[in-house]
Amino acid sequence: MAIELGKIGIWRGWHQLNADLAREAERLGFGAIWIGGSPDGQLAIVDELLDATDHIKVATGIVNMWKDDAATVGASWHRIEAKHPGRFLLGVGIGHPEATQEYQKPYDKIVDYLDGLDEAGVPVAARALAALGPKVLKLSAERTAGAHPYLTTPEHTKEARQVLGDGVLLAPEQKIVLETDPEKARAIARPTIQHPYLNLVNYRTNLLRHGWTEADLDNGGSDALIDALALHGDIDSIAAGITAHLDAGADHVCVQVLGDDPLPGYRAVAAALLS
Repeated sequence: MAIELGKIGIWRGWHQLNADLAREAERLGFGAIWIGGSPDGQLAIVDELLDATDHIKVATGIVNMWKDDAATVGASWHRIEAKHPGRFLLGVGIGHPEATQEYQKPYDKIVDYLDGLDEAGVPVAARALAALGPKVLKLSAERTAGAHPYLTTPEHTKEARQVLGDGVLLAPEQKIVLETDPEKARAIARPTIQHPYLNLVNYRTNLLRHGWTEADLDNGGSDALIDALALHGDIDSIAAGITAHLDAGADHVCVQVLGDDPLPGYRAVAAALLS
């Protein structure tokens, strides 16, 4: 793994990120900022975050392969690498069939896209792949620095590590809600998880593969599912849930704080796990 991300990073949609948050994440000791929500292929948000900071890494989680071609994204990678060498991990992924009319033969599309990144001169060690199932996890180990699973649990992390083998990046995302009242925490987490994720076949298939039932996934998600996908409680219990991914084989956990103001959550995570 050529780009050192540290053990814990933050995950935010591209529209939720700015220079001030990036500087605070760096000050708190997080190793990386993950940009979600399919930023466009010009990757101006990456420039903004790296320009505002000194050493924290930035990763995309993810650039959607259907939205921007490999040549465009590859050119963006070279621009960013020239200005901030070794600080940018290009995460790419296939997205979801519900969101893309073109969505056909996704595995072939991934392979073609990675071929395009090869042609564009983006090194294997500088890119990662969104991956859930065994076939794409194996591909991530063969063609990229490793895998960035989203909406998973430590049980998935354990199985993913077995598929990937040692020495391959495994960086799952984990949602948290800094709230000790279970009902209040679920009221914050459930809308984010239900729409759109529980309506997307890729995530449903993965959760069913790992023992959840259709009943768990329907009608907004069972309490047990919501609690697993969005940790809540005091910071000690949340920190234990994050650490469970590391114990299961993750190299790095991308923490997404849910709620109106993410900073108290990130500050609490940093105090518990990075101090």
